Amino acid sequence: MPKLKTNMRLPLFALFILSILLPQLSFAADIPTLSISLGENDDPDAWFTGLKIIASLTVLALAPSILVMMTSFTRILVVFAFLRQALGTQQSPPTQILVGLALFMTVFIMMPVWETIDQQAITPYLNEDINQAEMLERAINPLRQFMLRQTREDDLLLFLNAAKMEKPNTASDTPMHVLIPAFVISELRTAFEIGFLIYIPFVVLDLVVASVLMSMGMMMLPPVMISLPLKIILFVLVDGWHLITASLLQSFH
Repeated sequence: MPKLKTNMRLPLFALFILSILLPQLSFAADIPTLSISLGENDDPDAWFTGLKIIASLTVLALAPSILVMMTSFTRILVVFAFLRQALGTQQSPPTQILVGLALFMTVFIMMPVWETIDQQAITPYLNEDINQAEMLERAINPLRQFMLRQTREDDLLLFLNAAKMEKPNTASDTPMHVLIPAFVISELRTAFEIGFLIYIPFVVLDLVVASVLMSMGMMMLPPVMISLPLKIILFVLVDGWHLITASLLQSFH
């Protein structure tokens, strides 16, 4: 029996990816439908169980969006969007590629957190050493610690004051409904700061090209026609993708 439970052990990031892919797979394969029916049952416990199942399915449908907002995905994707706009390459790289790269970078960055959750919460629960409530509490703690490291104190105090709550004595006492929005706006601020630094060299290049064209009397020639290939070759020569990726990885340490 313990061997069977060990084989059932699945890292949390795999569940996260499966929860994203399952809606698409359901259209690609002939999967039987699942229906829940209570019939004419007057037992309140049966109705309560059915409502719990419906609520659980609703949470599972929203799980990808919830987890995306609680990981490094937001910062990475916003920075990639700024990079594409600064380059001025319109739809290149395609949005699907940027989202896929951001997703796998998120898996890479969050792997230590997933491993901690697996060791402290999922494995003991599968071995029946802890109950479901304790498993959920243990699973939340590593994620809470990660978000607190990336959250600015001012943003956290903003939502604590709005909720009329006192500042927690320990990190484990920070409510998730306060921490999550504070974490998201902190991530957006950090992403915008990185995006501003990305924009600077490309804006300078645009100004230089526009000034040269005006001095040559070529005012009818759009500066973007000259600056775009220069931006691309400059980004390639400085190994831009390596620098951006390295900066993003270092920003989470």
